[in-house]
Amino acid sequence: MSSNPAADAVQGITETDIANYLAATPGFFERHAALLASVQLQHPHGARAVSLQERQAEMLRDKIKGLELRIVDMIRNGQDNVAIADRLHRWTLAVMRAAGTPAELPEVLLSELRHQFMIPQASLRLWGVAPEHETAEFAASVSPDVRSFASSLSQPYCGVNSGFEAARWLGLSESGGTATSLALIPLSQPNANDGKPFGLLVLGSPDPTRYTAEMGTDFLNRVGEIASAGLAGLLKG
Repeated sequence: MSSNPAADAVQGITETDIANYLAATPGFFERHAALLASVQLQHPHGARAVSLQERQAEMLRDKIKGLELRIVDMIRNGQDNVAIADRLHRWTLAVMRAAGTPAELPEVLLSELRHQFMIPQASLRLWGVAPEHETAEFAASVSPDVRSFASSLSQPYCGVNSGFEAARWLGLSESGGTATSLALIPLSQPNANDGKPFGLLVLGSPDPTRYTAEMGTDFLNRVGEIASAGLAGLLKG
């Protein structure tokens, strides 16, 4: 057993105890200002020692720089969101203008979607259309599996093209590539036909990272709602 109780007490003190004491005793360094000025720390970017005040200033500069980068990112994201909102607005106007010529609406909807959002491939199919539209490409027959799949979607599907029948509607992109990633958006009328889909909008890209399972679907939901409202006029009365 040690004969020096004071030394034993000091040995029992941990760094956490010291940190807690200093945090709970803000006047300590006011009473020991000389100690504060004499503290030397390792510089984070070199071998030289710096004073505690200089180290605190360095940490503050790093924090300010990090905040500045976050602000720049927020501004950039805000600008990107404004640009997307502008494109969505122009696409919506194009859909509304084409509503007066229902037979041309699907092609206008798709071509403007490709143009405004630089989407390499886009197509759609509708079922239950009015008789005068039954021979149009957008009304070509689809399998029961496609209808069942569309009905199973509570949100747009985003991910790899694992051999979906709907991917065959796209053909090749302008660069000659096939779609390796897809966004499949069900088209429906919430207050009609029990909310069951009457069509499927397909967006594709040769880029496997363009549509992924991790991406958000808020924008795609909005596109689906606008497309559904416009295309509903092609259905049987």
